[in-house]
Amino acid sequence: QVQLVESGGGLVQTGGSLRLSCLASGNIETFTMGWYRQAPGTQRELVAFITGGGVTTYDDSVKGRFRISRDNIPNAVYLQLNSLKFEDTAVYYCNTYPPSSKVWGQGTQVTVSS
Repeated sequence: QVQLVESGGGLVQTGGSLRLSCLASGNIETFTMGWYRQAPGTQRELVAFITGGGVTTYDDSVKGRFRISRDNIPNAVYLQLNSLKFEDTAVYYCNTYPPSSKVWGQGTQVTVSS
């Protein structure tokens, strides 16, 4: 069972940037991987995903501001967050796309101050 560990979150002002990392314990090269987020009181939602071949898709709310990428050495997926808005505040998770209920990690908190 692959384990995923997210990192890179923090407190940032509106308009700031962060880079989130997701490190996998095993080979995820062929998997489509996604970043998700969950704000307090809301359901977890998909932010972006990237195929094994590097094709990316973004939710409209982050299009043009966030960028998903991946490296196969190490087995990692990244999410560059730019032009952050208050409403981007959430816990961010990585998982396969579609997500597997068995591999949700602890996530990494992103807090954007207005």
